[in-house]
Amino acid sequence: MTSPRPLLFLLLALLAGPVAADETFPQPAELQPDVDFWVSIFTRYTTNQGVLHDSRNLAVVYEHIDFATGDSRRTRQRAAAKRRDGIKAILRSLASGKRTNLTNDEERVLALWPDGVSNETLQQAINQIRYQQGLSDRFREGLIRAGRWRDFIDSELRALQVPVELAALPHVESSYNPAARSHVGASGIWQFTRSTGRRFMRVDHVLDERNDPFAASRAAGQLLAYNYSITGNWPMAITAYNHGLGGVRRAMREFGDTAYVDILRNYKGRTFGFASRNFYVAFLAAMHVDQNAERYFPNTVVDKPVDYAVFTLASYVPLQDVADAFGISRQKLVEYNPAIQATIETGNKHLPRGFTMRVPRAMIDADADELLAAIPAGSWQDEQLPDMFHTVQRGDTLSQIAETYRTRVSTLVALNGLRNSHSIRAGQELRLPAAGPAPAVVASTEPEDTVIASVQEPQPEPPGEAEPAVEEESPLVVTQDLAATVSDASQTALLSDPSDYSVADDGTIEVHPLETLGHYGDWLEIKTQRLRDLNGLAFRTPVQVGDRIRLDLGTVDAQTFESRREEYHRAQQDAFFREHVITGITEHEVAPGESVWILSLRKYDVPIWLFRQYNPGLDLHNVRAGTRVQFPVMSTP
Repeated sequence: MTSPRPLLFLLLALLAGPVAADETFPQPAELQPDVDFWVSIFTRYTTNQGVLHDSRNLAVVYEHIDFATGDSRRTRQRAAAKRRDGIKAILRSLASGKRTNLTNDEERVLALWPDGVSNETLQQAINQIRYQQGLSDRFREGLIRAGRWRDFIDSELRALQVPVELAALPHVESSYNPAARSHVGASGIWQFTRSTGRRFMRVDHVLDERNDPFAASRAAGQLLAYNYSITGNWPMAITAYNHGLGGVRRAMREFGDTAYVDILRNYKGRTFGFASRNFYVAFLAAMHVDQNAERYFPNTVVDKPVDYAVFTLASYVPLQDVADAFGISRQKLVEYNPAIQATIETGNKHLPRGFTMRVPRAMIDADADELLAAIPAGSWQDEQLPDMFHTVQRGDTLSQIAETYRTRVSTLVALNGLRNSHSIRAGQELRLPAAGPAPAVVASTEPEDTVIASVQEPQPEPPGEAEPAVEEESPLVVTQDLAATVSDASQTALLSDPSDYSVADDGTIEVHPLETLGHYGDWLEIKTQRLRDLNGLAFRTPVQVGDRIRLDLGTVDAQTFESRREEYHRAQQDAFFREHVITGITEHEVAPGESVWILSLRKYDVPIWLFRQYNPGLDLHNVRAGTRVQFPVMSTP
């Protein structure tokens, strides 16, 4: 089942007739310059062009820059930085109060601002100059690629009873490029992070369904429907797709549920930066261009959908056996089933039982079931191959590898004769517990000072990649994928968690499930008794979910506490979603005598923390008969 608010949205739409786009996706007049800015980026400037603009007032575009196709990134950075420095000098002059005897350039820059602009505003603008790369060529390419999946995406969005216009989001996220990867680990056309993706798909070292446009599109529809069920409106549901539900709910409490302009202009959330402020207006621009593609990109011929034979594997089987049966190379099978990870392609893992595969009908000369039946009986297995080795990838840490394979860092260190838990490098093959100890430990020939704490080697810039915005004294870089411009990785860890893990201005927090005073003491680096004294709690008195607790921030500041708290919940939720996937939502009307605690844990088998995420405004200790609550429907990946 889908969540009730998208269902209500559909019922209202049917009663009222066709819903105008501006009613579903409101566009206040104050946001029109922002939308216009992104329309120009998507349609006017190519990736060999860009603009220097004010990051807070997108109506102020100082100038555009043209580059040669062969110019390196460094060349572009230096050229744009030089032009930026010139604009900064002009703004300094104007901010000093100069309004007469202006040079031509000073007159031009001043004219970009409203009449009577203050010196203070101009002074602030000095540090708000940002470079934005053009994207018209990538948008056109995205329109072409989108043809492969748009029919499927539209049908999935309709089935989930959410607006089909949301199919424009991948234009913002990835230019509809399935190979897009972001700096914060987001992947695929919908740019799911690993943590968020695991809620709705299988994401591990065997399958990563974020890279499959079909599986990811279904998951994106589920996520957007969930966001809408929490926020109640599409501007904030879409903003939450980038910024996270917790931050969006804080903004809504501060300014009002539908105070879109105030939120996007004035909300000061710790990670509410340029990307989050612009995500909704960029979507509006992408939706406009998508709906008027012939106007902006005339004579563009989009790719046609592939007619696939779709089949589900009944047992585990090697990829090579399926390739042989279908007369298709392993590489082609992976191309058409991009969820398949390298562990399968190299033969270290079988294709898993229950995996749904696609093969173009034009590439096979018989029914898929007949071809599967031709695979030798001995090739089908009841169990998956054990994990024997792991090849270290860029960005890997030993703790992440241990978490993936459910072992300990110390075990990996011992099995591989590592000097310490940091000495790994990209391309290195690590033995896992199933492989047993190495026959002999060979002394390392690396110099003693060669220690790599985390493999973070430079990567080629894929289409859809993003980089931080230009700021004072920072390297000049360009931005494509708005979702990936987030500089604080903690924001991406709990995007789908609407809980408020922040410390209030008065130094208090709301107690959430899975938390104890002991956790707070550890995160604050103080004794638990100090918190009991501060809150008048007797010894052994537990804290209750929903209570507010005062903290002692004398040793650890609020931001450090919040980061530790969020990391704890991220680890707990990641562990759960390695074993469970959300496939839908069901609604339950509480009957007299029923307890939501017992309903959650016994009837629906949903942990309290997850139940609370689907009912964030509910007082768990005061639920009356007749209250309608939501439970996520779970399955095992």
